[in-house]
Amino acid sequence: MDDTQIEMLPMLGEFSSIASQYEHIMFYYESGIQQIVAKLQILNNEFKNNHERNPIENIKSRVKSLDSIIDKMKRKGIPLTINAMKREIKDIAGVRVVCPFISDVYQVANMLVNQADVELVTIKDYIKKPKENGYRSLHMIVLVDVYFSDHKDKVPIEIQFRTIAMNFWASTEHQLRYKKSRVFTEEMQRELKKCADIMADADDKMQNLANVSGIVQPIE
Repeated sequence: MDDTQIEMLPMLGEFSSIASQYEHIMFYYESGIQQIVAKLQILNNEFKNNHERNPIENIKSRVKSLDSIIDKMKRKGIPLTINAMKREIKDIAGVRVVCPFISDVYQVANMLVNQADVELVTIKDYIKKPKENGYRSLHMIVLVDVYFSDHKDKVPIEIQFRTIAMNFWASTEHQLRYKKSRVFTEEMQRELKKCADIMADADDKMQNLANVSGIVQPIE
């Protein structure tokens, strides 16, 4: 995302405190989330009406807390300013989409970014090329048009698409790894990687069954 795109976000005026600045800018990110979630729900309902099943199991969203944003900016050596936050932190607004099958992940993602008011900025496919620890997911940064009373803004949203199996592994791995008071050993990491491989194998088997049954289109 370049500086020109970032500047499409609303310019901030003078505010009494960092907290009030945060609340103001978060309103725009939350509005972007609402727009993306509504689009996904419509796609899910349309698919159910046409194909008698849902390609989306659930949708979750969140806006990063101010403390989390500041911690990330400090770790990355980013100046603690609102402009730097908008320019450098791309996952302030996040949506997670959990799908039954791998093919659903790609189909739902394609249906979303093919809409005229959703612009794909970046994509990282950790399904076809998993991370070394076994993490799998499809990550996108998109710009979505949000219409307000007197203007339109493009709001950046990070979207993660996962299968149920991928989400199970990622959620439980997060619980194990990110508790600072607990020890995480190399042996535990190896065991987690084995679990990731088991989840990947289960996903492939379920996808094959779905292909044979004819309820999904094979992955290209």
